[in-house]
Amino acid sequence: MLTERRRSAFPLEFVARVGIAWLVVSALLVLINWSAIASRSFPDPDDMMRLVQVRDLIGGQGWFDLTQHRVDAPGGGVAMHWSRLVDVPLALVILSLSPVLGTSVAESVALVAVPLVTLGIAMLLAARIAWRLLGDEEATLTCLVVALSVPVLFQLGPMRIDHHGWQIVCALGAMNGLMARSPRKGGIAIGACLAAWLSISIEGLPLAAIIFAVLALRWLKRRDERAMLLSAIQSFALLSAALFLLTRGIGDLAAHCDAIGPVHLAMFGFGALVLTALARIEPAPRGLILGGFVIAGGGALAILFAAAPQCASGGGFSALDPLVARYWHANVLEGMPIWRQSLSAALQYAVTPVIAFVSALNLASRSRDWLRRFWADYALILGGALLVAVFVSRAGAVAAALAAPPLAWQLREWLRAIRKMRRPAPRMAAMLGLCCALLPAFPAMLLTLAMPARASLGGAGDAPVRASDCRVQDAREVLAALPEGEFYAPLDIAPDILLASDHTVIATGHHRGHAAMKVLIETAMAGEAEARATLFDRGTRYVALCPSLGEARLYAHHAPDGFIAKLARGDAPDWFDPVGGGETGGLEIWRIRPGRNRAPAR
Repeated sequence: MLTERRRSAFPLEFVARVGIAWLVVSALLVLINWSAIASRSFPDPDDMMRLVQVRDLIGGQGWFDLTQHRVDAPGGGVAMHWSRLVDVPLALVILSLSPVLGTSVAESVALVAVPLVTLGIAMLLAARIAWRLLGDEEATLTCLVVALSVPVLFQLGPMRIDHHGWQIVCALGAMNGLMARSPRKGGIAIGACLAAWLSISIEGLPLAAIIFAVLALRWLKRRDERAMLLSAIQSFALLSAALFLLTRGIGDLAAHCDAIGPVHLAMFGFGALVLTALARIEPAPRGLILGGFVIAGGGALAILFAAAPQCASGGGFSALDPLVARYWHANVLEGMPIWRQSLSAALQYAVTPVIAFVSALNLASRSRDWLRRFWADYALILGGALLVAVFVSRAGAVAAALAAPPLAWQLREWLRAIRKMRRPAPRMAAMLGLCCALLPAFPAMLLTLAMPARASLGGAGDAPVRASDCRVQDAREVLAALPEGEFYAPLDIAPDILLASDHTVIATGHHRGHAAMKVLIETAMAGEAEARATLFDRGTRYVALCPSLGEARLYAHHAPDGFIAKLARGDAPDWFDPVGGGETGGLEIWRIRPGRNRAPAR
């Protein structure tokens, strides 16, 4: 039977243990990703846009001005829904090192150091749960589980500077608050972590609601535990308002569905007021307390439905044009349900959280008193995180990170059982099963390798490449030599053009710019005459394309005689002049002839 054993917060021995594990993992990640680091190959276009945003901030763009002015410049730019909180550590590293190392090297250091420091914080917070509640061996195994989790490492590896890594940190911080000895201090920590998470990304709202529901359940079960929920909702409401004022200001008070705004602050404030009033009437009948919870939650939803009904039917993506939804959003697989993923990816997102969920329930059954309640609550929250990941697969990184402590305990139990096995065959089978639990995609990968390759439409050698394989950075000098102007370029490489030059682009893959995205997609699949009219009307000066890019293949598949399909086949129109020759790293660039820069007669 496991008993209460919450140890001191951050003893030197524990920090050293996690620090050594972090240094080893970081060194391996740098070694594995050295080629990408040296060549500035980013894991995702959003990482490029994040660096563009940080450069703009350092270059003098206003703190509250989150508009990307070089995207759809004729339309006034695209307002981003991202948070300045994520820009701060990147900007601080670059600003502090630039006088010593130069801007380029300082940026490279930031691109590696900031994600790895975020990884270290995540490992520390995950291992702290195991350290305080389970033991030394479990703390070490927790670091191992984090180090072997592909969804977690993808979000916390070098060059991955987007906001998803900080979401993992905020989730683990909230779970650390859940095990605090002081309900009041624990509640404040939970509220602060959730406020920071939602300020960074509103994607954390479902799990935040689940955590508050678990705290409400604690209050219903044990009336003396209302302090944690009360402190959590109060600090959450206050800090959410403070972070909004600090990072957004009062220049844009519209009801956005993709970022925390006045509507959400009103919801949080209403919930905090109702629960504060409810706590003052304790002791009260349990039915009255439950009714108060219904008023708090129902009233918050009523505020949302009344002030921003569009947010109840698809959130920030509900306003997407059907064309953009079909050809862009439906192909952003990380935002799709888990059943839309490949088998290996689905296994990575689901297997470890499922095992950890069962392990947390086992821990609850083997514990007593406070520890039993903690692990039961942990299982509920982990199950909620897994449910969110089923519908939005990129949320699986948070579920995988939360899975680390209970999974570490389960691994220790399995290892102890394996050590007692005397026959080699069962021991080998058990070790293989343990490896599959840690690396759930490995069997699927072996199966894929064993199966005959399926021929693609263009042959095995014509497989589409990722945006990061299209070497826009190699064309930096060619781009710099061109007079500044607007580029027509696929969504996946447009951020790279912004990063490598001072040019503008029609659109990037960010939903607030969906009007320009529609123009880009329509032009990609239109005939030559219609494409020319659109580009001339906009004043677009250049076209850039990697013919084998997956996005280009998509447009060509649906419109074989369209503008992009012909360019991908090498059939450039006579109003194009090629630029750069073989100095553009596979990126083909054309200049639209100035002499023909007017719409044809219709």
